Amino acid sequence: MLYFLQQVLNGVHTGALYALLACGYALTNGVLHRTNLAHGAIFAFAGQTMILAAVFGWQVLWLTLPVTVAFGIALAFAYALLVSYLLSRTVFEPLADRSANTVVAATLGVLLVLSELARIAADTKDMWLSPILAHPVVFVERSGFKVTLTVIQLINCALVVAAVLGVHGMLARSRFGREWRAVSDDPHAARLCGVDTRAVFRKSVLAGGLTAALAGVLAGLYYGNISFGTGLVYGLKILFVTAVGGYLSPVRAAFGGAAFGLAESLWAGYFPIEWRDVWMFLFLVALLVLIGAGRDGRTASLP
Repeated sequence: MLYFLQQVLNGVHTGALYALLACGYALTNGVLHRTNLAHGAIFAFAGQTMILAAVFGWQVLWLTLPVTVAFGIALAFAYALLVSYLLSRTVFEPLADRSANTVVAATLGVLLVLSELARIAADTKDMWLSPILAHPVVFVERSGFKVTLTVIQLINCALVVAAVLGVHGMLARSRFGREWRAVSDDPHAARLCGVDTRAVFRKSVLAGGLTAALAGVLAGLYYGNISFGTGLVYGLKILFVTAVGGYLSPVRAAFGGAAFGLAESLWAGYFPIEWRDVWMFLFLVALLVLIGAGRDGRTASLP
């Protein structure tokens, strides 16, 4: 039972990262209603940017560890905002009312460009951060077996909960939340009621990019490294998770991401880990077939 509890706690942290990614994906796709493969790319790009900037600050600028980490985090969010802004203006808005396959192809191109930029910047080398706040916090100890989470894992989980609750509060109580729901339900009717659908669209893309960047930063701080192909893998997982749960509720998408992370951790604890992604993808595909993927099939429309 202690081993099972350890796997559950590991899954809570993994699920927290998936939850944040799924929440941001639903924010963007709630108004776009198109498959967005660039979301996972922003996640990986932000994490890689943070690591590269931190390594540069440590080795070249001779900054202290807290300052160099803060420098990397600031640069990661700045680049994520820039990429999200360019995505909204040059990709999503021109292609919002086109074929769904057009957006898939365009965002796949964005994913490849961001992955290559990160690879070239790192000179095809893996850069690693030193372990940060890796001190274990013991929850239960019996017969020499300790159930633990590290300090950075606890901080990550707390930040994810705060971010998801912040998104929920924003959508439930703010003017932007009301306008987001209106544009998500019917952009034509929202525009007739005086809603600036283009502004809502851009803010949604920026908010989704910031949540992806936050997830990338948290993952980079915990793992110490994010590889070049991470964006595609995480992007596909979040795409399937949100497709099963629906794109129209970021909070529901976050719960789905958390459940998926917990399931991954339990699989890794009890079954061959090399088959984990295969069976998890098969499980998501089966759910998608049973539940149906067409219920959120409305198209975005911008003036």
